Amino acid sequence: MSQKIRTLLIEDSGLMRILISDLLRRDPKIEVVDTANNGKDGIEKVRMHKPDVVITDMVMPEYDGLYVVQRIMKEMLTPVIVLSALEKTDPKVFDALHAGAFDFVDKPKENIATQLKQGNYPLLAMVKAAAATNVASLIKQKVNRNNNHHHTFGQQLNYDIIAIGASTGGPGAIEAILNKLPTNLSVPVVIAQHMPERFLESFALRLNNSTPLPVKLARKGDILRGGTIYMAPGHSNMKINKHPISGDPFVTFSKRTFKEFNYPSVDCLFESVAATFGKKAIGVILTGMGKDGTEGLKAISNSGGFTIAQDEQSSVVFGMPKNAWEAGAAKRIVKLHEIPGFLVSCLS
Repeated sequence: MSQKIRTLLIEDSGLMRILISDLLRRDPKIEVVDTANNGKDGIEKVRMHKPDVVITDMVMPEYDGLYVVQRIMKEMLTPVIVLSALEKTDPKVFDALHAGAFDFVDKPKENIATQLKQGNYPLLAMVKAAAATNVASLIKQKVNRNNNHHHTFGQQLNYDIIAIGASTGGPGAIEAILNKLPTNLSVPVVIAQHMPERFLESFALRLNNSTPLPVKLARKGDILRGGTIYMAPGHSNMKINKHPISGDPFVTFSKRTFKEFNYPSVDCLFESVAATFGKKAIGVILTGMGKDGTEGLKAISNSGGFTIAQDEQSSVVFGMPKNAWEAGAAKRIVKLHEIPGFLVSCLS
């Protein structure tokens, strides 16, 4: 990679091309080598310029963003960031992630120029993370669904819950793990995945349709049931508490904010799991930018639970797992394809 991050933008809106290009050029570490107004022209310019990172809109004439991702990952293995329209949830975003896109980001909201000038738009940090990623980790291996895979568990399990946190690269990692868990899993799984609120319901539905265990977006008051996957929604931070009368673990929400990330916060979920389940909890921190999850994973570990982090080679971004490991919050580093089996061995 050259000293500057050579970036190519594909966007059919002339205004958005100007605004996003101006934003990128403000960063001295990023160079905009070219722009294109449709997928067909964009692919040709990617072939010509060989950029370090590609940013592409999803909905365009002359081939859409999904086509761009598919062609680039097949021919040029370059990190691709997808721009998603704010007004609606485009299911093709998940297809793009499955095809190897690095991550996606909402297009800026109203008052676009003001928002970009304020510096609170995450695209710059995402470009830098994409440029540093292990591109091979973006290539998704075909994972067969375990429709009839059962495991012989003992009568008394070592742990009563599995908690998972993830950010960039998480959708693919989570799907890979859920596809390999046994269909007779008898403990609940709770997940906090960094993602805009309107996408999380679609993500949960997609997982429910593509993995053997039932997956649902968690609702206030849900009693956790064994073998069910509960996805944290993005309207607030999810917690797991114990019912004062029945003792059943159930879902609650909090507007308390956390330092690293909110709505949903991995730290919030993990800390509540540590308080509710203590030594009977397993915490898993997966690929992602930033440090969210470290304090929560440390809480699980300090409570006597077991904690693991995804390894660097299989992580799209070795940010959250690395920070957790270096902070002493994770007890083991495990390759992504080994995590399902490792979890089962911990339970037995």
